[in-house]
Amino acid sequence: MSPSRPLPRGPLPGVDRAAFAVALAVRLRQRGVPVGFTGIEDFVHALAASPPDSLPGLYWTARVSLVRRRSEIEIFDTVFAAVFGGATFPLDPHARRLPRPAGPGGEDDAFSSLPASPAAQETEGGLPWVTLPPVVGDAEDSDASPAVPLRLPSDVSGPADTPFEDLDAREMDRLGTWLESAVADWPTRRSRRLTGDPRGHRVAVRPTLERSRRTGWEPVHLVRERAIDRPRRVVMLCDVSRSMQAQALAYLHLMRALALVAGAEVFAFSTTLTRLTTVLRHRSAAVAIEQATDKVTDRFGGTRIATSVRALLSSHHGAAVRGAIVIIGSDGWDSDAPEALASALARLRRRAHHVIWMNPRASAPGFEPRVAAMAAALPHCDRLLPGDTFRSLRRVISEISRIP
Repeated sequence: MSPSRPLPRGPLPGVDRAAFAVALAVRLRQRGVPVGFTGIEDFVHALAASPPDSLPGLYWTARVSLVRRRSEIEIFDTVFAAVFGGATFPLDPHARRLPRPAGPGGEDDAFSSLPASPAAQETEGGLPWVTLPPVVGDAEDSDASPAVPLRLPSDVSGPADTPFEDLDAREMDRLGTWLESAVADWPTRRSRRLTGDPRGHRVAVRPTLERSRRTGWEPVHLVRERAIDRPRRVVMLCDVSRSMQAQALAYLHLMRALALVAGAEVFAFSTTLTRLTTVLRHRSAAVAIEQATDKVTDRFGGTRIATSVRALLSSHHGAAVRGAIVIIGSDGWDSDAPEALASALARLRRRAHHVIWMNPRASAPGFEPRVAAMAAALPHCDRLLPGDTFRSLRRVISEISRIP
C-alpha cells in the first residue's frame, strides 16, 4: 500500500497535528469507520511522542490509532491513499501550481507511488488540514459604522421595582419564578458525616486498616477523609397581619422559592403560627398560593410576633432553627410586650446561625426603628434589610448567599 523508501523530510512539516488528526477522522467517518474521540487523542499523542519521518511510519501510526476492526483496514487504505495520493510536500503555498520535482533516483516523488483510487478524484487531491474554504463573494465597501447590539431591559426589570400593591397576579407569578432562579448559590455548613477525599486532613482509621491487610498490616497507604458540606438550613417567618396585607402575597412567593430550591421551613403568623412548607412546595405557583391562603385562618388579623416565635421554639419544628438562617418578614407592629419579643428573639438568636429581619418600610428615606417592638428586636438581629419590592427580596437572597 505505502512506499518503503524513507522520505528525505517528515511527511508533516509544520502541520497542526490535532487539525490533521481530526480531518483524517472526519474522512474515515464519512466512509463508515467509527473513529471515536479516544482514537483521535491517541493519534495526536502518538504523533507528538514519535513524529513519523516517512509516509509508511505515518500510515502505521494512523492505522494503529484509528482502526479497531480488521474489516475497516481496506476502507482506511482507500481513504489514506485518497488523502496522500495527490499531496505535494513540503507545504509550499505555490507547490500545487508547479510540477512535482523528481526524487533522488530520477523518479517522481515518493508520494506518487501511492495507488490511485476513485476516492482521490472525489477529494480532488486536496489536503484537508490546509485546504481553505472557497470564497463565496467579495466584501463590499461600506461607510456605515459597525452595528452595536441594543441592550433592552428584561421583562422583570420594570415590575421588579414596582410596589407590591401595584402588581397583578400574572406579574406576581412571573416575579416569583424570577426569585426561584436567584436561589442558586447558597451558603453551606460542615456536617458530621464524612467522605473519602485524598485532600482531607483526617485519616480514616477503618479503611486504612482494611488496606493494610495487603501490606502485612503495615499502614503504607493512608486513606483520608473530610466532612461533607451541606446547604445551610433556612427558616422563614412571614407576617400576614392587616398591616402586612400589601406584602403578604409577595412574601409567600419568596417563601415558596426558598422551600422549593433551598428546602426551607416556612411559617406564616398573625395571632397564631401556621406551617406552610408542604403546601408551598406544590409545582403550580397558583395552587400553592391558594392552598397557603386557605390554610392561614387568622390572615389579616392582629399581630403577635413574640407568641409566634415562642410557639416555633417550643414545637417539634424548633430543632430546624438550630444552626439555620432565620428570616423574619414583618413591619414590627406587635401587640405583645416589647420585653416578651426581646426575650423570644434572644432565645432564637442563641439557637440560630444568623437572624435577618426584613422590613418593608426599611427602604423609606429617614427610616428609624422607633416602634417599640422593632427597637426591642433589632439588637438580636444580625441584619435589617428592606423588603418593599421584588428586587429587594432578591437582594435578601443575595445577602444570604454571602453569609460566611
